[in-house]
Amino acid sequence: MELSARQLEQFDRDGFLVFPDLFDRNEVAVLRREVARLSQIEGDEVVREHTGGVRTIFRVHENDGPTRSKPFHALVRTPRLLQPVRQVLKDDAVYVYHTKINTKPAIEGTVWQWHQDYGSWMRDGCARPDMATFNVMMTDTNEMGGALYLIPGSHKLGRIEPIYDESTSYKFWAMPKQRMIEVLKSSLEPVAVTGRAGTCVLFHCNVLHASGHNLSADDRWHIYVSCNTVANKPQRGDNPRPDWVVSRNWNPLPIEDDQGVLKAA
Repeated sequence: MELSARQLEQFDRDGFLVFPDLFDRNEVAVLRREVARLSQIEGDEVVREHTGGVRTIFRVHENDGPTRSKPFHALVRTPRLLQPVRQVLKDDAVYVYHTKINTKPAIEGTVWQWHQDYGSWMRDGCARPDMATFNVMMTDTNEMGGALYLIPGSHKLGRIEPIYDESTSYKFWAMPKQRMIEVLKSSLEPVAVTGRAGTCVLFHCNVLHASGHNLSADDRWHIYVSCNTVANKPQRGDNPRPDWVVSRNWNPLPIEDDQGVLKAA
């Protein structure tokens, strides 16, 4: 899939693009079966809520490790996903920084605080915000179910110094409360990404985003494929995060079969 000049201008302006129904119901069904299987695994790559439900499953795109998955390995190589990433990053030498499936179980799936991804990734040793994330919704998503919110144009604020948030089972770098209030009061209204399963959103690593508690009766399953340019690979310090969060596989991803998910089923 090739982005048009208009779409590239929109990405530059807003910091994200939404693609309704990019993957069909058959592809989504294959991915959902994989999520159900992976949710049964116990290991460092599977983070659980305090209540015991799965919060996040990391590193599903590789062909080794406990959370390996052939359909997700194929997904990250589809032209529909990879070509737009290459275009917005202006580089064909792109690799997967990490993959994570955020499941948000019905009723118990908790918030992801307002944050910029680069708030963490700079600390990993990535010198530049030449990074983006492609999110594939594997369930129908509405605002009550914990939709992803993004603030249009917020990537142009640059990196904002975060604070370390320990309020949920997955601790990470998030926005300070007072600074976030200031941004919300001075920015465009946040956009909730809702729609049918198969809808996708591609967003810049400095776009402010968050998602709320899942108050609905249905699980909300999304996969986030975060990508980096090989030239921007992290220069690791003394205490790097594990490779299921920060990949050590810096080989550029090839574009492969657009029907790869179905063929991997």
